[in-house]
Amino acid sequence: MSTSALVVAAPRTTIAARLRDYVELTKPRIAVLELVVVATAVVVATWGTPDPASLWHAMVGTLLVAASASAANQWLEQGLDGRMKRTANRPLPAGRLASGEVLAFSAITLLAGIAYFVWFINVTSLGWALATWIAYVVLYTPLKTRSAMNTAVGAVAGALPVLIGWTATGNALDLRALALALLLFLWQFPHFMAIAWLYRNEYGRAGYKMLTVVEPTGQRAGWQAVMAALALVPISLVPVLENPSLGSVLFIGAASFLGLGQLALAIAFWRQPDDFRARLLLRASLVYLPTIMLLLVLVPWL
Repeated sequence: MSTSALVVAAPRTTIAARLRDYVELTKPRIAVLELVVVATAVVVATWGTPDPASLWHAMVGTLLVAASASAANQWLEQGLDGRMKRTANRPLPAGRLASGEVLAFSAITLLAGIAYFVWFINVTSLGWALATWIAYVVLYTPLKTRSAMNTAVGAVAGALPVLIGWTATGNALDLRALALALLLFLWQFPHFMAIAWLYRNEYGRAGYKMLTVVEPTGQRAGWQAVMAALALVPISLVPVLENPSLGSVLFIGAASFLGLGQLALAIAFWRQPDDFRARLLLRASLVYLPTIMLLLVLVPWL
């Protein structure tokens, strides 16, 4: 390769790498999950007949605000992230992005998100989006180094996107909306307790007050996972009970099967906390939520 070719290739590689780092600031996997939740809420709120424009705008607005929250979280935790192997290669602790760049990215995406909600959606949905941002950045992030209650606060932040999507349709919140939000809230306990167990040593070295750090036997973490998984079984059925149909019956059967399976793994983890059982519970939670969301979307068509 000629010298001139190398000169041209280097900037392109640098630009691509920086773009990847900015994408990483948004925590793509979390962002995708939030978009799935918002889309599901829009579909359920409209009984399976969403307005495509409303669905699109709700997802874009949510993505902007979520990107801001994730970047702000990494800006606040950059020192702590550098202490953990699983987060040390993030753009800030690895030194690939400057602190000012990340803060500017968070501010710009937040302002863009606010403007998008005002212009294309409605102020009620914006209110829930800002509540999610505040719960995640202002409450949950600093609480992680202060109290094991951080998981409950983080679970609230994780549940609020349901209300963003629901109100983006213009529909009032009802029992189905509250049940769907509660489903998201409860799901996070088996999911995050499994994660907290698997990375308990890293969390401890970094100074995070996860339940598995302050109570290292795993019994309390396991108990919380069991209680949440148990509550999920009946709560997951509420969104379809008002509309009896073949789809509802099929959903009830599938959701019960998934919920009881997750509950069984949570009980196994509680009775004997170890990495093997924690991984099984984590995998079950990663199957449970997307499947439930997909089934809720499909119910009106069955």
